[in-house]
Amino acid sequence: MADSGGGPKPQAGEAATWGVQTQGIRAADWRSDVGEHSAAIYATSSFTFASAEEAAARFAGESEGPIYSRFTNPTVSAFEARLAALEGGTHCVATASGMAAIMSTCFALLSAGDHLLAAEGLFGSTTGFLCNHLARFGIDITLVDPADTQAWEQAMRPQTRMLLVESPTNPLCELADIAALARIAHEGGATLVVDNCFCTPALQKPLALGADLVIHSATKFLDGQGRCVGGAVVGDAQRVGEQVFGFMRSAGPCLSPFNAWVFLKGLETLDLRMRAHSASAAHLAAWLERQPGVERVYYTGLESHPQHALACRQQSGHGAIVAFELEGGSARAFRFVNALRLASITANLGDTRTTVTHPASTTHYRIGAQARAQAGISDSLLRLSIGLEDVADLEADLDQALAASQA
Repeated sequence: MADSGGGPKPQAGEAATWGVQTQGIRAADWRSDVGEHSAAIYATSSFTFASAEEAAARFAGESEGPIYSRFTNPTVSAFEARLAALEGGTHCVATASGMAAIMSTCFALLSAGDHLLAAEGLFGSTTGFLCNHLARFGIDITLVDPADTQAWEQAMRPQTRMLLVESPTNPLCELADIAALARIAHEGGATLVVDNCFCTPALQKPLALGADLVIHSATKFLDGQGRCVGGAVVGDAQRVGEQVFGFMRSAGPCLSPFNAWVFLKGLETLDLRMRAHSASAAHLAAWLERQPGVERVYYTGLESHPQHALACRQQSGHGAIVAFELEGGSARAFRFVNALRLASITANLGDTRTTVTHPASTTHYRIGAQARAQAGISDSLLRLSIGLEDVADLEADLDQALAASQA
């Protein structure tokens, strides 16, 4: 993209030395020849060429420049470049949703006869996609306890080509030891893919810990205000820049320019938001742990979390997600949800607004009771995504809902 000369001119590779907040604002801060200060939305399906020769060169890969917005749109490219800089990768492919990012990664890198190791307790749609759809294409899938590093090592086979984990998991905030799983994957010739949705690059850098690819549902914290749906895959030139990009180009699960523009604006405040989310979530998780009727709280920032030390090693913060179990099963859980006045009842997370979800009856309902039990998703479990409201107001709302739910 052309630069009008009116903006900053970082040296090649300089963005890699910047802090997260600077990267979120200035990385891939491209301008057209009119010198717009805020990123432009290129709302066009296609692009014209100066000559037949230029068109031929573009399609042959002999010259750079946009061709068709399914795979080369400047607004989408700017979002991809900025997220790649934040994660420490060289290439990024943006997709229509987080699930589209997972689908594109699996179909690009796996073939019939391959073996995939995936974490138990993955997001319900991810588990459903792997077990109900991907498995039909001749890919063998084994689910492993994300926290049991030895189990991952024992489950490896000569045919294992990919390890897929969320860390922290949704909704129980279990961790995988990313560095240990990277060693296991690489010794077996496999690729480690980490879903970094809950932490984002503001709080965790899986690539720096040895992971090969990072997956995002940009719908969540990258946007941060619940406005758009999108996803992304970040990694290297070969696996992401060629294989995942090649699948996305052919199959078409692409991100729209408008959504890419929204996500670009979201990245500008990502670091600030994640620090604020984390501070409020830590306060409320500790408060919930002290309340009668709360059986257990799941939050990596609590010293009671069995993997608290690991979280402190591989994360710079603990994020916005707090899960907890109430005495009284689903009946009390429903009463609690219905009594809340500030929290929105929705399956989404990562918003400025606090949200509440009953996973067993919503996000994880379709995986079935047996799979939920195996993953630890009880009928009394609730998930909070702590927003940016005043923490005292959120505490008061939780307090009155707990009291109301006792009836």
